[in-house]
Amino acid sequence: MRLRRLFMLLSALSVASPAVAQPGPPGPPAVGVVKARRQAVTETSEFVGRVQAIDRVDIVARVTAFILERLFVEGNEVSKGDLLYRLDRAPFEADLQAKQAAAQQFGALLRNATLGVGRQQSLINTPAGQRSTLDDALAQQASQAAQLLGAQAQLKSSQINLDYTEIKAPVAGKIGRTALSVGNVVTPGSGPLVSIVSQDPMYVLFPVAVRAAIDLRNRYADKGGLGAVVVKVKLPDGTMYGQTGHLDYVDPSVAANTDTLTLRAKIPNPLRAGAKIGDVGNRDLADGEFVTVTVEGVEPVQALAVPRTAVLSDQQGSYVYVLDDTNTATQRRIQLGQSTPTVAVVAGGLAEGDIVVVDGLQRVRPGAKVNPGPPAGGPPGAAPAGK
Repeated sequence: MRLRRLFMLLSALSVASPAVAQPGPPGPPAVGVVKARRQAVTETSEFVGRVQAIDRVDIVARVTAFILERLFVEGNEVSKGDLLYRLDRAPFEADLQAKQAAAQQFGALLRNATLGVGRQQSLINTPAGQRSTLDDALAQQASQAAQLLGAQAQLKSSQINLDYTEIKAPVAGKIGRTALSVGNVVTPGSGPLVSIVSQDPMYVLFPVAVRAAIDLRNRYADKGGLGAVVVKVKLPDGTMYGQTGHLDYVDPSVAANTDTLTLRAKIPNPLRAGAKIGDVGNRDLADGEFVTVTVEGVEPVQALAVPRTAVLSDQQGSYVYVLDDTNTATQRRIQLGQSTPTVAVVAGGLAEGDIVVVDGLQRVRPGAKVNPGPPAGGPPGAAPAGK
């Protein structure tokens, strides 16, 4: 009896409990697509480059003397002609005075010899005049003139050495750390006292494979050559530098170990907005800094292109996923042309109007159906769903 009642209770509970609905089969994954179309694309090529100052000068002492003053702030910017060091002048002033006295003495002797020549010339046609005496007077005059010339040369040398006691900046730029402080004796053999690196403009040097250099030359031959291309720089933090430059030099020789040519661009390096001359890090480019160099064409070209995010790659090369009329994804191998960071130029493998997947690529499998729709942000050329 108890078993019968338990069976009846379980039957009643099973009837009272609602049935749990089973989930149906999942639909095709949603993806964003665009149509491959021809558009204006500015061709670019990227290279790794290094910033180099146009002028870099090591300041070296020209005389031996004590350093009396240092008149610059390390790390600050100086102008051409600014006084950097003042050396002890006293020994050089004394030497200059001695050389001035010697020059004056020989000048007086020359004047006296010139008077003697005049006297002998006035007597040459009289019984008191002798040719030999005149010749001696002329020789004496020439000797005194030569000695005066030597004394004047030594005087000039002393003046130059005295001027060397004031060490001035030969170029404008940012000055480094001093190697010797005030009170030390400096000599021409002491090595560089300090270095000055020019700041604006800067050079950017970057190696280019010979094949790529030839391609650049041929591509822009009818647009002004390499000198007409625009050079942009990406800083080490990934931001684009706000100034543009132009190529001004190509190495005449190919590097034998790398088969590359070094190209050089000149680019402005002004003060940053709100920065002052004496501020630390007041300019974006620094001598020796590694940057990414982008060489852009002088004008856009019409080319078949898709968003860069649509392009995938493996060991066999680059490919995209293309949809057919039934929204079935197919892997399509493509050949890329000169592209930009956001747009991929397709040189082969696609036709204009092909539907290419750009969003949701991780959900796409070759031969599987998908649910197409506009990509995130809806860029121009987005294909409507189901097309």
